[in-house]
Amino acid sequence: MRSVGVEEELLLVNAESGVPLTVATQAIARAETEDGETIDHELQQQQIETDTAPTTEMSVLADEIDSWRRTAIDGARRAGARVVASGTPVLRAERRVDEDPRYQRMVKHFGLTATEQLTCACHVHVSVESRDESVAVLDRIRGWTPILTAMSANSPFWHGTDTGYASFRSQALQRWPSAGPQSIFGSAAEYDELIESMLRTGVILDEAMVYFDSRLSAHYPTVEIRVADVCSDARDTVLIAALCRAIVDMAAQQWQDDVPPNPVSPTLVRLATWKSGRFGLEGDLLDPQTFEPRPAREVVDGLVELVEPSLAASGDLDFVRDEIGRLFENGTGATRQRRVLEKTGSLSDVSAYVARVTAGQDD
Repeated sequence: MRSVGVEEELLLVNAESGVPLTVATQAIARAETEDGETIDHELQQQQIETDTAPTTEMSVLADEIDSWRRTAIDGARRAGARVVASGTPVLRAERRVDEDPRYQRMVKHFGLTATEQLTCACHVHVSVESRDESVAVLDRIRGWTPILTAMSANSPFWHGTDTGYASFRSQALQRWPSAGPQSIFGSAAEYDELIESMLRTGVILDEAMVYFDSRLSAHYPTVEIRVADVCSDARDTVLIAALCRAIVDMAAQQWQDDVPPNPVSPTLVRLATWKSGRFGLEGDLLDPQTFEPRPAREVVDGLVELVEPSLAASGDLDFVRDEIGRLFENGTGATRQRRVLEKTGSLSDVSAYVARVTAGQDD
């Protein structure tokens, strides 16, 4: 069974106002773990990143996510802040890039794109058996990943403004020149050749700046799926992780069975991602096989039906069905954020609500 690991990028905010705080260094220094592992810095000093160990069990992954969130919350509290799992800040923030030399090079090279970037994603790593299998998977999951953007949508606000999007993070990310859906590679050699060509242009600074929707990890034998917003509710995170594994499993089996990838244009995949980011689950999505609009529930149920053998083999089928039912009943993170604003009229209340959900104190 394939292992799964999750990286979560989290915001640090003022405990009372909800305004992002530049205290990442202090929060990281004051976060304590039993085994000495640490929370990581991110681009901005108002955010941190956690990274779970790989596991084959979704229940273990859920425990890992909860543990890392508690560690982050404790470190943030000691630094005078709260942790908010939202894809973008609810309230306006004065961004301050971390002092790490790599991040400072990015600011010098990319200017306002880097300086203004304050978004938080959930990246899911799924184990693969070889680089050939990895690239075969990338070629076959391109049309399916926009569904994950819709399901995880949790960034309706951008520095105090309702953007009209369910996932504005997915829009802000497109400012980077290497972001978005990739073409079909065909082989590991062609993937490597493209990355080397990208580096030779000097446009991106290093391989870590390959911001494809999905890519090969530079450090682990995994495919990294990068399209999801960080989810306020950890149950949504585990649901996304379970579906990522099933999608990778499905794609790997298609490759073994000599089923060719869908030759859909990256332009159509980009349009599917836009539609997912714009509406989340509150409208139509583009069907990943026809790229025509269909009701979101039908598209999500179609994905589950397609990956049902993988979900059944891993023991995740009932969990995924139940969590999808909950998600459609309660709404995405974006829907829930807007619901709080409609009820209270206060963006600070929205931030406080997301902080409670992040800590498992609300739903």
